[in-house]
Amino acid sequence: MKTRSDQLQNVLQRYQGADVFLVLGDEPLQSQEASDALRRWLRSQGYSERDLHHADGHFSWERILLGTNELSLFAERKLVEIRLGGHKINKADGQLLLAWLKDPAPDTALLIVLDKADAASRKSAWFKQIEAQGLLVEVHTPDATQLPQWLAQRAVQQGLQLDADALHVLSERIEGNLLAAHQELAKLHLLFPNEQISAEQVIASVSDSSRYDVFALTEAALAQQPERCEKILTALIHEGLEAPVVLWALTREIRTVYTVQQGLQQGQPYDNLCQKERIWGKRKTLVRKASQQLQAGTLEQMLQSASLADQAIKGMRDDNPWLIIRHITLKLAGINLLPVQMDSL
Repeated sequence: MKTRSDQLQNVLQRYQGADVFLVLGDEPLQSQEASDALRRWLRSQGYSERDLHHADGHFSWERILLGTNELSLFAERKLVEIRLGGHKINKADGQLLLAWLKDPAPDTALLIVLDKADAASRKSAWFKQIEAQGLLVEVHTPDATQLPQWLAQRAVQQGLQLDADALHVLSERIEGNLLAAHQELAKLHLLFPNEQISAEQVIASVSDSSRYDVFALTEAALAQQPERCEKILTALIHEGLEAPVVLWALTREIRTVYTVQQGLQQGQPYDNLCQKERIWGKRKTLVRKASQQLQAGTLEQMLQSASLADQAIKGMRDDNPWLIIRHITLKLAGINLLPVQMDSL
């Protein structure tokens, strides 16, 4: 049987299959929560002993599966949990596992936690046997369009009230990092108990508690604070943040300013543009000011520079991408710089 991690609780209430489970997916929060839910359910079924194994240099499928035949003196039923991470199950080990699945040890449940399964693994006999005999729990990370709804459900579970704008702001801030989302919701619960939480409150709470991030960088650039931009960018580099993440944030902001600028020139109301482009809080003032101060040609030059930075990141140019990113950042912050030239950095 196959199910999604967000449907697991309902499935377990009526589950009648064998006590064999595979949690599949590399999103850590949902993988951990699915594993926790399965362990709780198994404890309710009398599996009071847990035998945990991690795939490492000493890991042996044969030793572990043969060991399940050893009776425990302290528990009637035992859970064998195997955390494989990114390790694949090769053909020989797959045959051992398949043999065990067809003749499992008595009073033994099996839980396998695996990050990924390629097409060959999904077609293997052991994989199909688990799906037919037990329960396959697939972990899916919500995409950008699904994330606000996922956050809304989690907020309700934690007794939080977030308005629609607050959900969208939080979605953008955590960038699909569900562990970060879980932590932010817990923090919001402490800061704003029993009240409707606005986008402005989300922005304030995240920026007050976080270290320098890409959002602080783009905010400083829009606020025309080049010295602060330098400080934040240096911190991001030292913290090991990947260049594509910073480039994405800057490019997104430049395109937003450009879109707002074009919309205003066409006579569109600014509030409507903000709603469409998901601009909230004090960012509304910053984006409007930037759209008035920066010329369309300057914004287009920055986007061209961003394309060069992307090529440098991918190894298509010999330039240092961080130098191009710095150039883009300072230009967005209002420093009058010449356009990036090919092979000039």
